[in-house]
Amino acid sequence: MSTAPFLSIIIPVYNTKSYLPTCLESILKQEWTDYEIILVDDGSLDGSSALCDEYAAGYEHIRCHHQPNSGHTAARQQGFSLSRGEYVTFVDSDDWVAPDMYTRMCRTARDTRADILHCNYIAATPDREIPCLSPFPAGFYDKERLINEIYPAMIYSGTFFVYGIAPSMCNKIFRRTLLEKHLLRVPHDVLVGEDGLASYSCMLEASSIYFFDEAFYYYRSNAQSITHHTMDCKRLSENHTMFDTYRRIIDTEQFPCLDKQLDYFFAYQTLLTFIPVYRQMLANGISFRQSFLTECKDSHIHKAFTTIKINDITGMHNKLYAFCIRHKLHLLFKLLLKH
Repeated sequence: MSTAPFLSIIIPVYNTKSYLPTCLESILKQEWTDYEIILVDDGSLDGSSALCDEYAAGYEHIRCHHQPNSGHTAARQQGFSLSRGEYVTFVDSDDWVAPDMYTRMCRTARDTRADILHCNYIAATPDREIPCLSPFPAGFYDKERLINEIYPAMIYSGTFFVYGIAPSMCNKIFRRTLLEKHLLRVPHDVLVGEDGLASYSCMLEASSIYFFDEAFYYYRSNAQSITHHTMDCKRLSENHTMFDTYRRIIDTEQFPCLDKQLDYFFAYQTLLTFIPVYRQMLANGISFRQSFLTECKDSHIHKAFTTIKINDITGMHNKLYAFCIRHKLHLLFKLLLKH
């Protein structure tokens, strides 16, 4: 292709040979053809590399880049550096898209010149498909509407824990200039929550966003997902990296409404981590008293659990866990893990 395409679709690939054809065929079926696909093979070991080369050889608008395993963020950033589109989006290689996703979104981008276009998505399990819907009405939001209607509930909707806007990069298309600034500054060592560091930063800078009612993106929800993370002790330190980076990148001085939203997000991530990690340590006969007390004293965790309203948390057990974290009650937390 001699001219830059309207849309660049970046697909990091790591050991997803059995899913990749479904992913790529769903894109190749689009009526909209002014796009390029950039496959970034991130050191796959299962034959995905050869499959990427096969598709690149068969379609002129598919390019493939091979690199040593460097992680999901590094693969996305490398794909972006190779892309040329006016708008850019991402697809995880074990997911797929609706037949009219890019036709609808690109035509609307062309007509409205919105900086970001957002659609809903479907979490697809082996048994069912679960629509995941944004609470915001469909339509075009200029900066005034974003400030008044979107940002006050962008990360935390007000229901624990439901995102206002899911952080995924895959159900959105972005004007290239936004990603040039915000995608490339996401650190490679952020292994959890990395999507939000780029997507929320882009949304805060955007002059306009268009929201669709429809769900066009299909997220494959299973334990082998490219974005699945094991819940072990390393997740505790990964949380610290994530919390530090969110506080550094998300500008809560310019957008003070996000400060409390981050507290609720951090509390959610902490509960999501503490319970399985410490339950596993308890099952293995490993004392976690010192670890628990140290974690509770972390500045981000301490601020979150002393700021949020515990009654906002859903589930009595979760409320009790949160109470233990707020007051550093190791023995009660341990007792709760046994029941």
